[in-house]
Amino acid sequence: MTIELIGMLAAVLTTASFAPQAIQVLRTKETGAISLVMYIMFTTGVLTWFIYGLFIGSLPVIIANAVTLLLAGLILFLKVNSLLPRDWAGRARNVLFSPLPRL
Repeated sequence: MTIELIGMLAAVLTTASFAPQAIQVLRTKETGAISLVMYIMFTTGVLTWFIYGLFIGSLPVIIANAVTLLLAGLILFLKVNSLLPRDWAGRARNVLFSPLPRL
């Protein structure tokens, strides 16, 4: 039981560590100092961990990596979006930040 708690604590701390960066990027829209290569590699690694968690049926691995994938994926999307030509980036921003259409 103790080893499971250590694993859950590690998962919560590493996952939560991406929240401040995601919040800052969403607030400032500034991604200039963020490494594109690092986030591509990291997001791919997290996706791989998520898939691994699905295969072994480990809920802590699945949940932690799903949340991390969302946060890191958001940062990666905004970084790539900032590198696109202005007309492409504007369209991508409109998709991400516009309200959902009512059905």
